[in-house]
This record gives sequence, structure tokens and C-alpha cells, in this order.
Amino acid sequence: MTNFIEAVFTNLNTWGLAALTLIIGVFEFSFGLYGKHWNRNEKLLDLACYALPRLVTRPLVAYFGLKFLPIILPDAKDTLDWIPFFWGFVIICIYDDLTQYWYHRLHHEVPWLWRFHRTHHSAPYMGMAMASRQNIIYTIFFSQTYLTTLLVYLGLGYPALFAKGIKSIITKMAHSSIKWDKPLYEKKWLHPLAWVVERTISTPATHHAHHADVTDDGVGYYKGNFGNMFFFWDMLFGTALITRQYPKSYGISHYEGDAWYAQFLWPIFKSKVPGSELAAGGPMVREDVVVRSEVSAEPAEEQIDPAVPVNLRITNG
Repeated sequence: MTNFIEAVFTNLNTWGLAALTLIIGVFEFSFGLYGKHWNRNEKLLDLACYALPRLVTRPLVAYFGLKFLPIILPDAKDTLDWIPFFWGFVIICIYDDLTQYWYHRLHHEVPWLWRFHRTHHSAPYMGMAMASRQNIIYTIFFSQTYLTTLLVYLGLGYPALFAKGIKSIITKMAHSSIKWDKPLYEKKWLHPLAWVVERTISTPATHHAHHADVTDDGVGYYKGNFGNMFFFWDMLFGTALITRQYPKSYGISHYEGDAWYAQFLWPIFKSKVPGSELAAGGPMVREDVVVRSEVSAEPAEEQIDPAVPVNLRITNG
């Protein structure tokens, strides 16, 4: 068993991560944690987003990158192999995750970028299956893919691959429907540990809040909690919300099941759902459909947060 665990961590970026994903995924399904949300369309989308980048995009980037780099940087090969593994690991984790924090955040705050990230938020559930759920354009311009190739060429391949594997585990567990952090909040003697953990890495409580479909319950917070591996970026840049609670529902309130291929390959393929942000001639960001309260005879004017993209200002009844 010890040898198996060691082999998993040694091969995190090949079969090791797939094995961990399968094991945790089986656990989620065994307890019915996906509910009835995972229909055929959602399965095809999650499968395409998980498999194609790993089987096509990343191998092609690595192959052509390692062919091209010797031409443009002939004297740079293995120039950083003197850096100890630990410090290489730390430097890569910080650089990799900080750039992803801003890449992710910009796709929420810049309206024309939103449609490339919308696919990740359309899932009406949380789980391992949707952790990799992204539009192919979002994935192609993901700097980490190119960074890993460059670091391998410069001699930091092992710490780079190990950092990438550890990050994948943390992000998958933050997306998982398994609320592994819940005992930290329920046991009083674990509260000091909870305080440190939830401010250091992404947890189900903090990242599930980012995937909520509303914010008016004080738990959902899709205009913050952008951290992927490290949550302390949100603490540092003022985008953190910690409630130690979990949203009751996820996704986008106006999501009507855009076809998997449109979500994965937009703008190459368009959605056939009228009014969708991914439809031909559709809006850059969809305007809110405000459901007014039946209690108030004279509803107050809706308060709009100008810092939040229109498509994320959603009011549910």
C-alpha cells in the first residue's frame, strides 16, 4: 500500500491524478452527491473538458514547446537546475497560483471575457467531475500550461510537475461535493486549525460559495473567493468571504442547458438556447431578470453593484 501511495504521488501528472480522481469520484457517486443534476448533456461536457485538454492540448503544447524553446533559448536549457527542489516548488506554487488568481478574476470582472469562463459556472452541482469544466479557449490561453513546459526546459521539471499535481488535488477537493472541511467547523477544538486552513487553501466552504447562483443569502459569493490552490490571495486582495456554510444551490440562475459542444467550443459553435450569452447574436452578458417581491406594493429600486459584471448580478425570487 505504501508503495502504491508513493507511486501515485510520483506520477501525479499522469495516471496518479486520474486514479485519485476516480477514487474520489466513485465515493461521490456512491453517496449520490450529484443528485439528479448530472444528465447526459452535463456528462458529455464534463468528460470533454476533462479528457481533451489532457489528451490533446497539453501534449501538443509540451511537444512543440520543447521543440521550439531550444531554437529561441539555446543556452537556457537546465540553467535553473541548481535550485533546490523545495525552493523550486515554493517559487512555482506562488507564481503559478497568483497568475491564475488574476486570470480567473479578470474573467469575472471584464464583461467580454465572461463567456470564456461561463462554462465553469453553468454546472448546477459541485463535484470532482466539473473541476476541469472550462471552455477550450479559456484552457488554451491558460498560462500554466506554457509555464510548465518552460520550467521543464529550464531544469525545474520535477518541482513544477509536483507543484502542479498538489495544486490539482487541492482544487479538485475544493470543488468536490464531499464537505471534508465540515468537521473542522463542527469540532470546537479544531477551530484554530480551521482558521489557518480556510485562510491558506481553497476549501469546499469557500469555493462552493464562489459557485453559488445567488448572493443575497449571505453565503454565496461569486464576485470573490477566486483563489484556486491558495485562498490567501483573496485575503490579500480583499475578495474573501468566509462563512463556514455551504450554498443551497449552484450554477447560473438563467442557465437553460446550453449544448455541451457550444459550451466547450464557443465561439466556434454557438448555443441554440434563445437569449443565451453563447447563442448567435446573444448578449455579451445577459441582463438580469428581476423577480419582484409579492410582499411589497411599491418595490424598491434594485441596487446594482457597479463592480460586478451584469451577468453576475442575479436576483432570484
